[in-house]
Amino acid sequence: MKKENTAKAAGTAGNKSGRSSKCRLLIQLAFAALSNGYLKGFVKGHIFTGATKYICLPGMNCYSCPGALGSCPIGALQATLGAREYKISLYVLGILALFGSLMGRFVCGFLCPFGLLQDLLFKIPFVKKIRRLPGERALRALRFVFLAVFVILLPLFVIDFTGLGEPWFCKWICPVGTLEGGIPLVLLNKAMRGAAGFLFRWKVAILAVTILLSIIIYRPFCRYICPLGAVYGLFNKVSFYRIKIDSDKCISCGVCQKACKLDIPVWKNPDSMDCIRCGDCKAACPHEAISLITLKK
Repeated sequence: MKKENTAKAAGTAGNKSGRSSKCRLLIQLAFAALSNGYLKGFVKGHIFTGATKYICLPGMNCYSCPGALGSCPIGALQATLGAREYKISLYVLGILALFGSLMGRFVCGFLCPFGLLQDLLFKIPFVKKIRRLPGERALRALRFVFLAVFVILLPLFVIDFTGLGEPWFCKWICPVGTLEGGIPLVLLNKAMRGAAGFLFRWKVAILAVTILLSIIIYRPFCRYICPLGAVYGLFNKVSFYRIKIDSDKCISCGVCQKACKLDIPVWKNPDSMDCIRCGDCKAACPHEAISLITLKK
């Protein structure tokens, strides 16, 4: 009888996991389409410059994407961080604090187009998938290094004669801009093709490595590089949207960690800075000990 109950619970959890994954995928696709709804840009090979471009979207969605209707908060922050007379830096910081305090890394799990791409790439069959790399903890700390050095310090202190710093992360590292902005514009715009040089080839190489790694390991960009995820991760422990473990139901069986593609021991650390709130752990728990909640006063 006990084995039957266990098998039944596992089957129910499997069905829940499938429904949860499909629901999340639909939300991701809808938000990606909404964020990049300027279809004329893809046809004409130029970027949208309307009023909504001043609005920062919650996820990594490049300003230079021909279809982008808003801005990437990391790009906007870098572009004006060194220019203290501009209020946009404070605006971007406020937007990050707002999204972070409300949702934490839920943004990464549901509202980030590049997160969606990595999810889809990981579905491609491969000989062996890797759950974690050697030195995983140190590698995950790298995203804070990228945040501190390339997003904040270099744009803030390495400035030109106009008083502005370069968007170092966007220019030299970010594969999102290459995929969403660089490649489409080079393909669609003849003038851009003539201007493409070493920097473009360097960024394409980074994108290629990111794509290959995304097939083998779940969300490598989110794990090791993304400065936006690093910011939102700091809010996971205090965000309005949280994961709660029912200690009366949880038996520390580890099923949630096995279901988690980021290999987080959810029963021990439900508010991990790495958690993207995807809900896989909740759907997999055979004891219904995990819930996704909004905090109430």
